[in-house]
Amino acid sequence: MHRRTLLGSAAAAAALATHPFARAQSDYPNQPIRWVVPYPAGGGTDVLARTVAEALRAPLGQQIVVDNRPGASTNIGAQLVATARADGYTLMSADNALLAYNEHLFSKLPFSPEKDFTYIGGLSRFPLALVVHPGFEARTFKDFLAYARANPGKLNYASPGNGSPHHLAMEMFKNRTKTFLTHIPYRGAAPALQDVMGGQVPCMFLDLAAGLPVIQAGKVRALAIGSARRVPNLPDVPTLAELGVADAEVYAFQGVLGPAGLPPAIASRLNTEINKALASPPVIKRMQDFGMEALPGTPEQFRTLARNEARRWGAIIQAAGVKLD
Repeated sequence: MHRRTLLGSAAAAAALATHPFARAQSDYPNQPIRWVVPYPAGGGTDVLARTVAEALRAPLGQQIVVDNRPGASTNIGAQLVATARADGYTLMSADNALLAYNEHLFSKLPFSPEKDFTYIGGLSRFPLALVVHPGFEARTFKDFLAYARANPGKLNYASPGNGSPHHLAMEMFKNRTKTFLTHIPYRGAAPALQDVMGGQVPCMFLDLAAGLPVIQAGKVRALAIGSARRVPNLPDVPTLAELGVADAEVYAFQGVLGPAGLPPAIASRLNTEINKALASPPVIKRMQDFGMEALPGTPEQFRTLARNEARRWGAIIQAAGVKLD
């Protein structure tokens, strides 16, 4: 009886080992991996993805090919990944848009941010700063707030577009400070920032990934940072909380997703290697250049962050009446 039991167990193990799905997991990865970035090449999300992908190449032993699929507020890239085979060879960068905003901005999505993805791990977090043109008459945050309250609707602000983190950061600010500023949406961060630097529009919320160099060069003036604590790159810029604006933390965050149903062993392997990459000197240096903070952790920690942010921003989006369809 004992001998037959052992033989049966050995046969079962052999059958499992020869099963194609089991083999696919045990030798993962054995081909290049596609990393979908739902934004154009050259932006902060794209640069970070390429930096981390390069750091993963050696430990995974495979090329990671970045595939830029911009459009529809990240929904085009997200749908591609949500419907991909859950084998670990299609991943994506995901940020506030997909993970926290779009379910509130669109009446209907072709996927569920909560159910149609495997959360693999966080990448980075970086705050947004309230900036003004250097010649704007409000020299301090206190002056800016007084000006906004004295001129309801007359103070314009720029953003890269409706539903962007920059737009919604200002909606959060307006909600918390009981002010009314007029939104001027642009087609992208570059033209919005260009007009603030040129003085055509006096202010905006600007993410540090794109804005740190122009702030440091004095081309715009930062009045406040939307993070829980001051950032090392701008130590003299106070946080909104320090300035008396409570519960107004505004930041962009990014992480990595795969299709729903990704085998736990593959998700765990990817999470481990991503966390190692985030601690590597080349990645740390690139993040510092962009004013980013690494966001390592477990898949569950990343999922919890994303779902908490979705609930927090849902109330702001609803109160502001922002819709993208």
